[in-house]
Amino acid sequence: MAAIFSSSLFASSPLPKPLSSSYSRIHTAPQLFRARSSLLQDNEKKVIVHDSFPSKTSPLHTADKSTGGNSINTSAFEKRIIKVEQSVNIFLTDSVIKILDTLYHDRHYARFFVLETIARVPYFAFMSVLHMYESFGWWRRADYLKVHFAESWNEMHHLLIMEELGGNAWWFDRFLAQHIAIFYYIMTVLMYAVSPRMAYHFSECVESHAFETYDKFIKVQGDELKKMPAPEVAVNYYTGDDLYLFDEFQTSRVPNSRRPKIENLYDVFVNIRDDEAEHCKTMKACQTHGNLRSPHSYAEDDDSSVCALEADCEGIVDCIKKSVASNPAKMLAKNFLAGNIIVTFC
Repeated sequence: MAAIFSSSLFASSPLPKPLSSSYSRIHTAPQLFRARSSLLQDNEKKVIVHDSFPSKTSPLHTADKSTGGNSINTSAFEKRIIKVEQSVNIFLTDSVIKILDTLYHDRHYARFFVLETIARVPYFAFMSVLHMYESFGWWRRADYLKVHFAESWNEMHHLLIMEELGGNAWWFDRFLAQHIAIFYYIMTVLMYAVSPRMAYHFSECVESHAFETYDKFIKVQGDELKKMPAPEVAVNYYTGDDLYLFDEFQTSRVPNSRRPKIENLYDVFVNIRDDEAEHCKTMKACQTHGNLRSPHSYAEDDDSSVCALEADCEGIVDCIKKSVASNPAKMLAKNFLAGNIIVTFC
């Protein structure tokens, strides 16, 4: 899911101004999972969060496992492609962050509202493309759909919290957030169809920035936040009876291992920040094709959540290639049907 965009807290009790963008990033305890995927630099600081399931492998590490002359050349080429993809994503993310820092440098809740409006979009895009693949018989992995829906459900509640705090009070903020969301959706659908790995990394960059921004906000405004009541929507979401979807998006945690306590507004923002960290880990796992499983699938220790009617594929080019290779006649019929549908709509 960027940047974080927010408006004033409450008119009657304004909070101190936010830290500048140069504020140092968070570090938690050692021996934790590193969740930020970007071009690795010796002096780069990363989001660090807890995990319970084994750490997921990076696409760069996966490429290293190839052996043989041709495989080595392919691996080196793939590494270059990955670095290019990540460089583009980081450039896009940093550019948007600079713009949002200018527009929302002292309006916290409006910034958060814009961010959370946008944050759900990638998961909508992922599910749209996966449903299309399912319709053509190219994809039968239910775990991805389950997890991405749970992620969108989590981000929706973040958005509801920001609306209850007044983040959507200005027409300009609503207009900006909704139009960015439309552009972001189209871009993500195209990116995901061509390179799921790149789309997942871009989403990771967005979620990583969200984590950092919420963390800085908590550090600066923590004392004031502890004096304010928690929004009702936050209490219901984090402490309700049905937390299946809350567990579902946290793919590196055992279900039922995280149960937040919400006593004030500070607790709400701490949990939103921690949610963003979990999104980072999930997006990191997704960058290795076929690496994602529902945490409830781990708990049940079976593969019932995966319907392997046909081998899945990575990106639309890979899907078409595998379909042609496995059954050319069937593929021709599907393309003919798809062509008729497109002509009908045109």
